[in-house]
Parts: sequence; structure tokens; C-alpha cells
Amino acid sequence: MQSQRMHTILAGSLLLVLTFATSLRAQQPAPPQQQGVMQLSAKQAVDYALANQSTVKTAKLDELIQLAKNKEVSGLALPSITGTGSYTYNPVLQKQQIDLHNFDPSLPTGTYQAVAFGLAHNMSGEVRLNQTLFDPSVLVALQARRTLEDLVAKNVQKSEVDVKVAVYKAYYNVLSGNKALTIIKGNITTLEKTLNDTRETYKNGLAEKLDVDRLTVQLVNLNTEATNLRNVIEVGTAALKFQMGMPMAQEVELTDTLTTEAIAQQNIETDQFDYSQRIEYQALQTQKKVNEYDLKRYKLKGLPTLSFTAATGALRGSSKFDYFQSPLWYGYASLGLNLSVPIFTGLQRKRQVDQAFLNVKKTEQQVENLKLSIDLERSQSSSTFRNNLLSLRSQEENMKLAQEVYNTTEIKYREGVGSSLEVSNAEKDLLTAQQNYFDALYKTIVAKIDYLKAYGKL
Repeated sequence: MQSQRMHTILAGSLLLVLTFATSLRAQQPAPPQQQGVMQLSAKQAVDYALANQSTVKTAKLDELIQLAKNKEVSGLALPSITGTGSYTYNPVLQKQQIDLHNFDPSLPTGTYQAVAFGLAHNMSGEVRLNQTLFDPSVLVALQARRTLEDLVAKNVQKSEVDVKVAVYKAYYNVLSGNKALTIIKGNITTLEKTLNDTRETYKNGLAEKLDVDRLTVQLVNLNTEATNLRNVIEVGTAALKFQMGMPMAQEVELTDTLTTEAIAQQNIETDQFDYSQRIEYQALQTQKKVNEYDLKRYKLKGLPTLSFTAATGALRGSSKFDYFQSPLWYGYASLGLNLSVPIFTGLQRKRQVDQAFLNVKKTEQQVENLKLSIDLERSQSSSTFRNNLLSLRSQEENMKLAQEVYNTTEIKYREGVGSSLEVSNAEKDLLTAQQNYFDALYKTIVAKIDYLKAYGKL
């Protein structure tokens, strides 16, 4: 039962890591390697994840896409130049009737003649320049570029925070499993020595076979527990590699230590908290600015637009295809201003303004709701971390006390002044205390990670 409980606790914590989620930043220096084994501290694991995890890479690609879009928007303010060319062949020219009296008064009125206008072969070439002089939508798009860049940059930071949380939890899950395995190995070593001594005592007729059998069963149970922990650690290591974006074939060695003192460090000045310390709040505020620019764009859409055009080209017509034999071309050039004044658009612009205004109000409500959510998260994480830390210290002291009781009981049993039942009870109490300590250890480190995240310190 105790063995199953420990396995359930650690497996449950591992499942939490596996289901947790959610830049191409400059490559961090590679952690030191020894004979193909990568040694990783928690910070090195996070740095590796930030450089290799798919979520961060995707967010960085989104940032690059937005930068490319901003350059595209900048191009709207620059002149555009296009070149065109055309060739038309008219095998049958369209004819129109004309009154020859208009050209020769001596002819009677109504003297019609069918005449073909145009030539069979026509060719032209033109270069046209267009420059926007005033377009409200272009002006707003140019103003919004920096805000859009800030938005995608904050999305990258949010992805990095989510990756940090997942990696830290996976890292310390494996670390707590390793610590539990180390303690159980110590129990196995002690129990093996006790079993050997009891067997010798039994051979001398000073102990019962029941004592030997009881210790043998306990040793088998501890070995089974150690095997279960190794499996949990192996799966937890795979989860850590997944969160880091590391190949599964890469061997790793975790170098950090997990102690109550280390977990209790890094106090936070809770009185100096500001909502802007949370990247989610920053991102939502930036999204609000984007929506405000969208509203501004639709409001200014009712203003006129003005553009300048210039064109130059040449054309030539001929009754036969002799363009490469005769240099006779007719050139032309033109300059102009184009003014477009929206008069009535079926109230579409009004509806677009209404929608953009409502989006701004919606974002404002989301900001207020996020502040309430952050307040709740801070309160819960502070309370959870504080209580778990107290529990961890208590369980650590209780485990030490249980170890002392077991050691004393074992000495009394060896000296013949104690019973095997006392040793059995002391051992069960020790295993229970150790299991409670392992549980409190992982819960506390997870609570600390959530606490740091709640206050924007990751």
C-alpha cells in the first residue's frame, strides 16, 4: 500500500508535467558535456528550451512574419512604377458610315461611305508612376507598425514564460524522483544489513524464522519501489527532453540539488507588484492599442484620398507588321492628380466603425477581467506556496525524527532489549514519513514556480 501510494504520487506529478503547456533567440552557449552526457542545471535546461522548443520557434517566426508585413505596409507610402506593353492585330477592321457631304459640300446630304478607322497592326508601350499623397488608411497603418511589432514580441515572451514553467516543473519532477530513489537506496542498504544480521542470529537460534521472512518481504517491497521510481524517473526525463525540444537519444545529467533551503530562497516584494509585470497584461494592453488603431482607420476612411500619376509611352500603328524595319513611333506623356471622395457607401463604414468600437470595449473588459484573475492567482499561489513550504519543513523534520526512532529501535533489537514488532512499526513510520516528504517536496517546488509566475518573476 505504501509503495503504491508513492508511485501514484510521483506518477501523478509526472502526468501534470506531461499535460502542461503551452526564440529563435540567440543561441545560448552549449552546456558542458562529458562523454556524450549533457550536464544540465535548471537554468541551462531553460536556456536550451528557449533556443530549441518548437513553441518559441513558432512565436519567433510569427514575429518575423509581422516584421515582413510592416515592411509591406511601408511600401504603401512609396511610389509604384509599372511598365506595360501591348500588341493588337485586327484581321478585319470595324467600319463606320460617314456622310461625305460633311467633307464635300458639293455632294448631296446623305451620301454615305463605309470607312475603316484604325490599322491592322497596333503596338504600344507605357511606363506609369503612381504616388499616394494622402490616404488615411495608409497613414494609420504606418502609425500602427510599432504597436503590431510590440504585440508579436510580447507573444514571444509569453511563449517563453510558458516554456519556462513547463521545463522547470519537468526538471524538478525528475530531481525529486532522483532524491526519493537515493533515500530508498539507503533504506535498502540498511535493510540488507539488518537481514544478514538477522539470518546469522537465526542460525544461532537467537531469532525466529518469522523475523527473517518479515525482513525479506520488506526488502522485496523496497526493491520493487526502487524499480518503480526508476521507471518514473525515466519517463520524467523523457518528458523533460520533450519540453526542452531535445532529442530523446541525448543522455542528460541533472546537476541542481533540491533542498528546502533552496526552495525557500528568492523572496518577492509583493507590495511592489504592478500588473505590467505580467506579460499577459502587457500583451492585452498592446492588443487594445491595435484595436484602437483599427477604430481610427475606419473613422478616417470617410476622408478623401489623393494620388499623383505620371505616364509616358509610345505607340505605332501599321497596315503591315514592319515594326523592326521602321523607327516611326509616336511618343506621349501625361501628369495628373486623382481625387476620390467617398459620398455614400451603403452605411458600411458606419457599421465597421461600430464593430471596431465594440472590439475596443471588449478588450477593456478583458483587461479588467485579467486583473481580477491575476489578483486571484497571486493570492492563491502565495497561500499555496507558504503553506506547502511550512508542510515541507514539517515533513522534513518528521522524516529525520522517524529515522532517529528507527535507528534507535534497530539498535535496541540488536542488543536484545527490543522486539521485532517495534522495528516493524518504526520502519513503517519511516517509510510513511519519507513518502510524505517526497510528496511535500514536489508540491512545494511546483507551488514556487506558480508563485514566481503569478508575480511575473519567471
